[in-house]
Amino acid sequence: MTASLRFPEVYVLPDGRMDAKNAAIYLGLSPKTLAMKRCSGMGPRFIKRGRVFYFREELDRWLLGD
Repeated sequence: MTASLRFPEVYVLPDGRMDAKNAAIYLGLSPKTLAMKRCSGMGPRFIKRGRVFYFREELDRWLLGD
């Protein structure tokens, strides 16, 4: 019997933005952990237009430590 990996689906808007929930899934964090990192200034760059959004490129950059 072989094990299969399942990755949760992440919804990305056509312009590359993700809401906070999808960004957390993409990063492998809980939404609360991502929010705490955002509030402390230790998280990836984000924009706030009513709701908080992250660009995939910024999430990748943050993961790589740039």
